[in-house]
Amino acid sequence: MSFSNQMMKGLLDGAILGLISQGETYGYEILDKLKAQQFPEISDGSIYPVLLRLSKKGYVTSISKKSNTGGPKRKYYNITEEGKVELANFIYKWNYLNNGMNNLMRSVNDVE
Repeated sequence: MSFSNQMMKGLLDGAILGLISQGETYGYEILDKLKAQQFPEISDGSIYPVLLRLSKKGYVTSISKKSNTGGPKRKYYNITEEGKVELANFIYKWNYLNNGMNNLMRSVNDVE
């Protein structure tokens, strides 16, 4: 199933902040975690612009560390206090929107 870029952009910000809030992580691991949660298909390249945007807004910090597997260095991300506030706002707005959409869809299904 395909989703619009604008819809995915807003959702990815919140989803990635939520994953980073669970503990230090890196880009490819974030992608694996999104896939494990059955998040709609996204490309590897779409994660890094979101991480850059979140970093520029001050919601996450990053540090380069050696890979545990002996590969190249990885950039690990952590959530900031500002990021926690933004995540709380996202969750509030998501719950509000989700509740409204669920109510609307139930009323549509009642008509059929």
